Amino acid sequence: MPLRLGSTAPDFDAQTTAGAIKFHDWVGSSWAVLFSHPGDFTPVCTTELGEVARRAEDFAKRDVKVIGISANGLEDHHAWVKDINDYGGKIGPTDVQFPIIADPDRTISTLYDMLDYQDATNRDAKGLPFTVRTVFVIDPKKVIRLMISYPASTGRNFDEIIRVIDSLQLGDKHRITTPVNWKKGDDVIVHPSVTNEQAKTLFPDFTIHKPYLRTTPLKVE
Repeated sequence: MPLRLGSTAPDFDAQTTAGAIKFHDWVGSSWAVLFSHPGDFTPVCTTELGEVARRAEDFAKRDVKVIGISANGLEDHHAWVKDINDYGGKIGPTDVQFPIIADPDRTISTLYDMLDYQDATNRDAKGLPFTVRTVFVIDPKKVIRLMISYPASTGRNFDEIIRVIDSLQLGDKHRITTPVNWKKGDDVIVHPSVTNEQAKTLFPDFTIHKPYLRTTPLKVE
C-alpha cells in the first residue's frame, strides 16, 4: 500500500553513522525528519546536509530529530561528512551530528518509495537508481504529516520544511490552520470546526472576513 499523509511511517532497523537504530525507537516521543539524498560526494547533497547541520538548533528547539539516508555505505558516509563540514565552513560553523542511514541495497529507500524513476543520470555504476530528494515529517505518534519529493537536480528549501513543522505543531495545539505564505508570528486562520461562540473564548481578537474565513493573532514563542 503506498504511503500517504496519515499513514504510519514504516519501522525499520538500520546501520547509521551514529550506530544501529530501530527507527520508531529512535524517534521516541519527538518529531522526526527523514530525508534522502541521491548519493555521497555529490554537490547538491553536500550543500543540503551542511545546511541541516547549521540548522541543528532550529530543529532541536522544535523537538525534531533529523536523519538522512542514501544508497551508500557507512565508510563513504563517514568520509563524506568531513567534506560536508569542510565546505560548509565557508558559509558558517558546520558540524554534522545527525545520523545518516546506510542503505546500499535500497531496502529502506524502497520501503519509503524514494527511488528515482525519472532521471536516467541518477544511477550507480550498475545502473541501479539512487534516491530523489524526499522529505518525510513524522510526528510523535509515528504518523506521516508531510511528504515532499524534489528532483535530484534541485536542492531543498529547509526554511520551508521548518515553516511547515511550525504550522503542524501549532495546529495540533491551538485549533488553527495557516494561510498562504504564513510565517511564525503572522496571523493564523481559525479552524472551521470552531464555532464563532467558541472562537470568542479561544481567540478573543479574531476577525470574521467571510463566514468561512476567520483570522486571529496567535502569540507563540
